[in-house]
Amino acid sequence: MSDLPSDPELAAGLARFAELSDALADGIEAALPGWVDRALAARADGAAVDPARAAAAGAAAVEAVMPPLRRLLAQDPDDQASNPLAIVRVATALPTAVLAEAGVAPVERDAQAASVFPDDVYDLVPASFGDLDPALAELGLAWGAAKAWIHLRRHA
Repeated sequence: MSDLPSDPELAAGLARFAELSDALADGIEAALPGWVDRALAARADGAAVDPARAAAAGAAAVEAVMPPLRRLLAQDPDDQASNPLAIVRVATALPTAVLAEAGVAPVERDAQAASVFPDDVYDLVPASFGDLDPALAELGLAWGAAKAWIHLRRHA
C-alpha cells in the first residue's frame, strides 16, 4: 500500500483493507482445489475423470492464481488495474481441460455468457467469490466495500 495518509480514518481504512485482502487471498487459496473438484463433479456427466488429473488441476489452479492474486491484493487500491475475481477466473481453463480430456461435451450456455467468456464451454466461470466457496461471499463483499470506501474517501 502507498505511504501512510495524514487522515487517521483513511489510515484505519487502509489497514482494514489490507487485512481483508490477506483474508481474501488466504480464503481463495484454500477454496480453489475444492472448487475445481466440485466443477468437475458438476459437469462430468458420467464421464470418468481421472482423479490424479483432477487433483493436479486443483494444485495447478493454486499455482496459476495465487502469485498474481497476492501481487494485486498487496497493491494500493488506487493502483489495482484488475480485480481478484478476474484473476481467479483464469483457473477455469484447468477443469475445462480435464473435462475435455475426459470427452465431456460442452454445455449449452446463454448468448451473454458465451460472448463474455467464449472459452468457458462448460459454464464454470465463477460469478462471485461465493461460487468458489460460500464462506467467501461475505468476505468478498467486505473487501469490495472497503475498497469503495477508500476510493470515495480519497476522491469524493
